[in-house]
Amino acid sequence: MAVSISFISAGNQGARSIVFLHGGGASGWMWDPVISRMQDFHCLVPDLPEHGHSIDVKPFSIPFAAAQVAELIREKAHGTRAVVVGMSEGAQVAVQLLADAPERIERALISSALLLPMPGMNWMRSVRSLSWVYRLTVAPFKNNEWWMRVNMKNSASVPLEYFPQYKELFQLTHESQFINVMLANQQFRIPENLSAAVCPVLVIAGQKEYAVMKESARLLAAALPNAQAYLLNLGRDSSLAKEHNWVMNAPDLFAHTLRGFIDGAPLPQNLSPLI
Repeated sequence: MAVSISFISAGNQGARSIVFLHGGGASGWMWDPVISRMQDFHCLVPDLPEHGHSIDVKPFSIPFAAAQVAELIREKAHGTRAVVVGMSEGAQVAVQLLADAPERIERALISSALLLPMPGMNWMRSVRSLSWVYRLTVAPFKNNEWWMRVNMKNSASVPLEYFPQYKELFQLTHESQFINVMLANQQFRIPENLSAAVCPVLVIAGQKEYAVMKESARLLAAALPNAQAYLLNLGRDSSLAKEHNWVMNAPDLFAHTLRGFIDGAPLPQNLSPLI
């Protein structure tokens, strides 16, 4: 299978390869603040299926996305292996990749991978319900910049300077894509065969995230042979959304954490073992 998804290659083209996997409804630009701090590495940043410049590569599913990322690593990463970094739905793709293609992963950082049902959210696993959500909250507002700014701040905690990119993605969103992405996120569970993934794995959840996200981190670390789970604390003035999207809200800390993990150095004090 050839790579169909769009990607950029940045940083030191002769250095160790890192693959960055974005969250659902976003695209590779969400990693820009971290990539700018990791220029001494070879950074591969794809847009996952039905996202960004890969909008026509469909339908989105986590196994399909993982297969595309595995092929990207095989074709473009140095030594056909890479450090894999995933956030939110990109973290779910990274988990699937650990199960399906562990030979492609040197080590993995998994941030906020949902692996359990969200309490009271059974309706989010219904195509009909998600169709109505799209028609009520997305379709009527594709030219409403006020609504977009409210969503990017409160739901996604995307910094204001990224409004042009956020607006473009919001306006590109279509009903079938919205349903595919949301269903994949809500239905994802721990895949089989994770015991074959013996590489080091750092699993992270935010202290202010939902309890189900923290429990997902515990379960994932327990299911992997060589994993540790940590809790992220961005301080009193933080929020669930900011800790979930710490890629964009604390890029210095994220880059520091990633470097420490790659080098085997102590992790920052903002991270404590998740017991």
